[in-house]
Amino acid sequence: MKNFFLSRIRSLGHAMRGWWYVIRTQRNAWIHALVTSAVIVLAVWLRLPARDWAVLLLVIALVWSAEFVNTALEAVVDLASPRHHPLAKVGKDVGAAAVLIAALTSILVGLLILGPPLWGRLQGLIGR
Repeated sequence: MKNFFLSRIRSLGHAMRGWWYVIRTQRNAWIHALVTSAVIVLAVWLRLPARDWAVLLLVIALVWSAEFVNTALEAVVDLASPRHHPLAKVGKDVGAAAVLIAALTSILVGLLILGPPLWGRLQGLIGR
């Protein structure tokens, strides 16, 4: 049983090193971090219900997961094909497209969830 828990702790350490690698090396991860922080602060300020929080957290996780998988894909492609190869480019471009799809989807979901209550709150502040 002790070995089981020790291996889980080691696995968590590997995951945290991967997370830190993405934050350290990927410029878009900083954009994701800023937008994630802004969305969370805005959702707290708007006092969103639990269901809206669930959807926001899912799309945030979708974007981060796509970014992490894309970073892993790029690393593996660079390892397997150090020289430029058309198929390596396809792999990297498709990975980047997955991040783009996730990000665009999250923007639309964010507008649908945050837009109406934000508009109402802003109208209330301006109307004072």
